[in-house]
Amino acid sequence: MNKHYDPHFQKDIITIHPGEYYTSKEDIYIATVLGSCISVALYDIKLGFGGMNHFMLPKSSRDEPLSSEDEGRFGNYAMELLINDMINNGSSKQSLRAKVFGGGNVLDAGNSQMNMTGINNINFALNYLKAENIPIIVNDTGGIFPRKIYFNPLTSKVYLKRIQKSGQSVEQIKQRELEYKLQLQAKKEEAGNIVWF
Repeated sequence: MNKHYDPHFQKDIITIHPGEYYTSKEDIYIATVLGSCISVALYDIKLGFGGMNHFMLPKSSRDEPLSSEDEGRFGNYAMELLINDMINNGSSKQSLRAKVFGGGNVLDAGNSQMNMTGINNINFALNYLKAENIPIIVNDTGGIFPRKIYFNPLTSKVYLKRIQKSGQSVEQIKQRELEYKLQLQAKKEEAGNIVWF
């Protein structure tokens, strides 16, 4: 996570990466870039603040506890972390609303297992929010394009840009997702108990 001032928006930007989340009551933007990953932006309609997460896989299949740096990479943990942080800051679950982004099929490999990652992430996010009775106000998921999003937790507005499938930024997204897949495969071989979704 890093923070910088953006002269175009004339606001501070908090950029989150896979496994991270951020909540705020300030007039800032929380930003991230999504390929097959999902970000859920939550906001409180009564208190006027919100937060956003960024997760790479729906859930962990590991029996033992994950390290705090790994748990936010999985949707089941990422959602709990974000919701709990908002509740700890005064929200009630009944006041929460969601905007869901990502889950694109940005990796053009012929491997059907790899191509299911975005779909599995989307299904997890939508089902989780439905089970928690948190209404989904915006759902911009799927497709083939990566997305860059800016979420203002004070106003709940989201600015979204679809990144065309050419150029260096898309290649960086693909490379990051492939590297993460290889890391997970290496951990699976070491521990024998991680399942790739």
